[in-house]
Amino acid sequence: MIFDFFGDKKKAVVAMAHIGALPGSPLYDADGGMDKLVEDVVSDIEKLQAGGVDAIMFGNENDRPYLLKATPESIAAMTAVVAAAKQVLKVPFGVNYLWDPTATVSIGVATGASFVREIFTGVFASDMGVWAPDCATPSRLRRNLGRTDMKMLFNINAEFAHSLDQRPISLRAKSAVFSSLADAILVSGPITGQPADASDLRTAAEAVEGMVPVFANTGVNIDNVRDVMSVASGCVIGTHFKIDGDTWNSVDGDRVKRFMDVVNSVR
Repeated sequence: MIFDFFGDKKKAVVAMAHIGALPGSPLYDADGGMDKLVEDVVSDIEKLQAGGVDAIMFGNENDRPYLLKATPESIAAMTAVVAAAKQVLKVPFGVNYLWDPTATVSIGVATGASFVREIFTGVFASDMGVWAPDCATPSRLRRNLGRTDMKMLFNINAEFAHSLDQRPISLRAKSAVFSSLADAILVSGPITGQPADASDLRTAAEAVEGMVPVFANTGVNIDNVRDVMSVASGCVIGTHFKIDGDTWNSVDGDRVKRFMDVVNSVR
């Protein structure tokens, strides 16, 4: 089971377009300004599309340390960057503002995204403190703004955090679909760039089989993608596509092409 906007693809690769640090965050490049943010992310998008990825997801990974509630200036800036950069897109796109689900949905609606990703459910002890996201508000916002077609991808085991919910991952996955109306379940590793536990991915996929797609959300690379795709409906990939496999570098077009060659042989 996969979304209509992926066409006839049986397995999907969603590539991250990491936006540089936004205005107001500690790493923001004030000299380069907004123009530099757009220029850099467009360069990455062009290489990702040339490599054959199925979709792009914009993220503000560079806004370290992360906020649990977005600021007005960061929402405005991310919306402006996505609106400018999407002009070069040839594939569907999504957005993710770390770590604010309501801001994520707001930016997604404003920019015409096909999907959004966030931590919508659960309670976590995290690098950002105690983390208890609100699922109802962004879900109602999506409805009230007339974008029920925009898919909400639920990351159920957050990076940089430990779940305080002691239920098994199978039950958390099924509950996110049943009670919180998740359109997809994403399974992550403990930190950006590190793989999800293979047993967690398989368990979550089996728990919601026939209900919603399950994606591997972190740590997918050319060495493990065959195994991942044998279980999951697709993957989200950022770090492996970067120069030297470093999350904070620019996209390496050759790495993208080599990876997608393997994916295409699988599907």
